[in-house]
Parts: sequence; C-alpha cells; structure tokens
Amino acid sequence: MPVLPIRITGEPVLHERAAEVTAFDDDLRTLVQDMYETMDLAPGVGLAGPQVGVGKRLFVYSWTDDDDVLHRGVAVNPVLWTTPPVPESVEELDEDDESEGCLSIPGERFPLRRAEGVLLRAVDEHGEPFEVEASGWLARIFQHEYDHLDGYLYADRLGHPYAKQVAKAIRKSSWGGPGQSWLPGRDHPEG
Repeated sequence: MPVLPIRITGEPVLHERAAEVTAFDDDLRTLVQDMYETMDLAPGVGLAGPQVGVGKRLFVYSWTDDDDVLHRGVAVNPVLWTTPPVPESVEELDEDDESEGCLSIPGERFPLRRAEGVLLRAVDEHGEPFEVEASGWLARIFQHEYDHLDGYLYADRLGHPYAKQVAKAIRKSSWGGPGQSWLPGRDHPEG
C-alpha cells in the first residue's frame, strides 16, 4: 500500500466541495487503506480525501482516548450534526485543550472553539451505514475532517488574532498556491 502525498493549503482540491462517492469497489477500498497508512505515518488522527488530492466525500480517523479505547474508521458520504458551540472570546480559548493542527498546514497549531458533541452518519467502504455519537476530541476530529469535505481548512474558521498569525505562517512557508505537497516518511514539513 503506497503512502500518498498530502496536499498543502492552496491546492484547489482543498478549497472546493468534494463530490459524493458513488462506486464502492476495490479502488475505493484500496484508497481507504492507502489513506490509513498515510495518516498513521504522518502521524495524524484524521485524513480526508481532498488532503490526498481526491475530491471525494470520505475521511479516515484514528484516535485513542484517555481510557485507551481506539476509535478508528472510515466515513464515506458523511452527514454531521453538531450541538451549538459555546460562543467565545479570544481570552476564553484554551490553547492546551482547543488547539488544532492540520496535515495540510503542517507545523502550525491554533486554538479553535468547536461544538462539544456531534452525531456522525455515514457508510463504510463497503457501503454499510453506521452512526457514531461523539464528544470531546473525537467530535473535534469529525468536525475538522468534515470541514475538509466542504472545502474548509481549520484556518478558515480562526478568529482574530489567530487568523492573522496563520496567514503569516502560510506566507512565510511560501504556501497558498497549487502544486505543493509533502510525503510522510520522506519529508519533514514541520522543520
């Protein structure tokens, strides 16, 4: 199974709505396995189709909670319902508990308020439906990856002053245009 290059912000596929998956075949199952391998090697806790240049509505996730329970799976054609996030001011954001990073903006982390609870409905790589109710970090992972399917990166949701800081980091790294990617296991984009 090959490791796939991860696209960096500015790549058009990252900034447009992904298309529904219509074929549940060996190609899809191979893509899912390649995405797992890529995510694990990166390392990351989630990876969406657009991040590997595939404009399809799917993401993989893998995260172990504080009780040592592994949450790992693939969500194809997901629908996500969220509880309303608690409004915040910049002073209320907890940089330890609410900071996110993204494999498509490698090396950067900024605090972002997300909904505490979500309900994910999707199908797996075989077309079998499932539902997951999640809270805390798993809910954050689902929201982050779902955003990718609609053409949003977490940086697009940042408020002042973090939006300015991430824009500066993107310019400093010469990102923001098409054709940039990194390969887990070979490249070290975080410096």
